[in-house]
Amino acid sequence: MLLFEKKFKSSLSSKVPLLDKIMHYIIKRKGKQMRPMFVFLSAKLCGKVNDSSYIAASLIELLHTATLVHDDVVDEANFRRGFFSINALWKNKIAVLVGDFLLSKGLLLAVENNEFDLLKIMSSAVKQMSEGELLQIEKARKLDIQESVYFEIIRQKTATLIAACCACGASSATEDKKIVKQMHLFGEMAGIAFQIKDDLFDYSHNPKIGKPTGIDIREQKMTLPLIYTLSISDKVQKKKIINTIKNHNNDSKKVTELIALVKESGGLDYAITKMNESHQRALTILEKFEDCEAKTALKKMIDFVIHRKQ
Repeated sequence: MLLFEKKFKSSLSSKVPLLDKIMHYIIKRKGKQMRPMFVFLSAKLCGKVNDSSYIAASLIELLHTATLVHDDVVDEANFRRGFFSINALWKNKIAVLVGDFLLSKGLLLAVENNEFDLLKIMSSAVKQMSEGELLQIEKARKLDIQESVYFEIIRQKTATLIAACCACGASSATEDKKIVKQMHLFGEMAGIAFQIKDDLFDYSHNPKIGKPTGIDIREQKMTLPLIYTLSISDKVQKKKIINTIKNHNNDSKKVTELIALVKESGGLDYAITKMNESHQRALTILEKFEDCEAKTALKKMIDFVIHRKQ
């Protein structure tokens, strides 16, 4: 990871002073860096970490960072991981161009090193992430979405990137397409579990305010606990729930009442069951590989995904 950070930093360099300043800011506020870890551990599981693995990890981070910068513009978000977002500090126009710069840097990194398999995996992931976002926007207007649509949205929006990390890592270490496909599925299952866990945070106790946040409800996002509650509700209750989300999503009392209803209806328990199913499917795929340090570490990574506190 230390060597990767050096390589990633050099891949962000620019002769334009403003861009260089923004790139320095991006490096300074990096997160947990789970995605590069998935790349390196997948490579170790399938062979050895090599130059292609470092290119894969840098490619993932460049394209992922590009999508985050663009997401903040789309969501009009002023903060990311406790720091000001790029658009908050330098406005939307510059943020969009920075995202484009990061995207082109990733594409060039792959092309200049003839890493076309990695480029294919990542380009497919970015395409699906965009489709997932647009599908969510389209379905959010109706609110009453099906569980199958929810899973398709989170598979595309969140899981495809983690799947791409694992597939890129495997592809850098082996030419066996079946193994690469297995690692892609492993990452997809881990990603689905990760997103369901994120959905559950909205209903968990927030020590700062002494109650659940209800942010997803306020933003009219249809997550699994809510979708399940709607699916088992009668017409009267369903109408009341949709009315709260549509017209009273900023009313703290009504949001708190809806959270209580979701809990009473077994919405959280149902979501936890589905999260554990994806987690188990990921573990089952791992069991096909020989025992090694990388396998143990990947097990710990996906355990962390479902047990994390934030």
